[in-house]
Amino acid sequence: MTTAREDCPDVPGEHAAPTDLAGLVADAARRDPRHPALVEVLAEGEPKLLTWGELDIAVTVEAQRLLAAGVAPGDRVALRLPAGAEYCVALFGALRAGAAVVPLQSGTPEPEWRPVIEDSGARILVSDGRVGGPDADAGEAVVTLPPPQTHPASSADVPAPEGGEALAILAYTSGTSGPARGAMLSHRALLANLDQCARLRPRPVNAADRVLVALPLHHAYGLGPGLLQVAGAGATAIVLPRFDATGALDVIRDQRVTTVAGVPPMYEAWRRLPVQRLREGMATVRLLTSGAAPLEPATAHAVSAATGLEIFEGYGLTETGPVLTTTLAGGHGKPGSVGAPLPGVEIRLVDADGTPLDEDDDGDTGRVSARGPNLFSGYWPDGAHGPDADGWFRTGDVGYFDADGDLHLVDRASDLIIVNGFNVYPHELEHVVLQLEEVHEVAIVGVRDDVTGEAVKAVVVLEDGASLEADDVIAHCARNLARFKVPVSVEFAEQLPHSPTGKLARRVLRG
Repeated sequence: MTTAREDCPDVPGEHAAPTDLAGLVADAARRDPRHPALVEVLAEGEPKLLTWGELDIAVTVEAQRLLAAGVAPGDRVALRLPAGAEYCVALFGALRAGAAVVPLQSGTPEPEWRPVIEDSGARILVSDGRVGGPDADAGEAVVTLPPPQTHPASSADVPAPEGGEALAILAYTSGTSGPARGAMLSHRALLANLDQCARLRPRPVNAADRVLVALPLHHAYGLGPGLLQVAGAGATAIVLPRFDATGALDVIRDQRVTTVAGVPPMYEAWRRLPVQRLREGMATVRLLTSGAAPLEPATAHAVSAATGLEIFEGYGLTETGPVLTTTLAGGHGKPGSVGAPLPGVEIRLVDADGTPLDEDDDGDTGRVSARGPNLFSGYWPDGAHGPDADGWFRTGDVGYFDADGDLHLVDRASDLIIVNGFNVYPHELEHVVLQLEEVHEVAIVGVRDDVTGEAVKAVVVLEDGASLEADDVIAHCARNLARFKVPVSVEFAEQLPHSPTGKLARRVLRG
């Protein structure tokens, strides 16, 4: 079965649509320079506010700084900053300078981000210098710059960036098939996904919305459905660097939030609060969305019962810009389903060889394949393993269509673990654990976690006569991996289960 949506017409605008992402900021500033663009909620003190006019000036000043540092069109600029106003200025500033942005997770240890710097060939690293190890280790060829100004007095013009098919974001993702690779996302792909989402009814974000963005901005979901959709609509982003269930409800109330771009762990946390507290905290909200990982139907039902609001769930990948489907396309929430394709997106199910399944067989399970202008340009540096000659890209996920044409995900074609919406590939972690000389064999599996959706578990077989504690394994991983990849539990076993052909039977360990 193949499903596609083309029934929503484009909404004409007063000006030609921008062909580069930084143009979104310029457009919003032209429409209403005094309208709030960003409200960064600080741990202490008053929130930091930037209007669209102020953000546009700051973005141009940052572009000037990068050009003065030697950045040329197509160069890669890596960002290692926490979510907030500085990150937003750095992101759009690099794009306005014609560079491609390489987002890095703030706070990760050097073994996590250094290979990305080296593989991407980034010439500039913008970092606050306080987290994730010394910036000096980025390499002699990399110039490290401090965070940008967020309230400069004035700016001068800079040359217009190329946009279109030019590389905009080089997003490293473990995906479903191995260690992190750089997904090449063009301006065209990301702008197409914004247009596809804007053609939904109800529209996910409009100019009057105040959107809670409590998501990491280096992640495709925080970047696209979070920051870029706000910029495309000229709305207001309420940026919350750290999520806390009760604190977030206070922010929603105080900042009059109307739209929440959420992930399942957020709704799991809210579900555990008293019903009256949740209902009162969500009083200003018109729309709840969820993505990045499957949302448990029981959680969706509980939150909806408490707030009177449906949760609209979506699905996508970094490689798809990122949104492919949403229950917004059908106009109502459907717990357990990720909805129908966005306008302009085609989804079909294929077998292991890529042959499409019979369209008449509703309910048949197959591998999800997608086509649309929002797809990436392949993996860095040569565009390998991107969409095929006909434009189709196999996602690695397995699902089926129901009678309404809505997609349900039932499994993964790999052993991918999703922690708080972030991909964790077991082989990468197993390689790190095997660096311990006491370890003979190890298996990494995902286990259910009420807070993060899934958590990482390590099952370790020691060398004969060796001695090792669980805390030793966890500490070693913490020194070499991002926090979300570190095992939360370690089990020691005499042997691991294998199939007759010698393949590790992870399903047995998960059970």
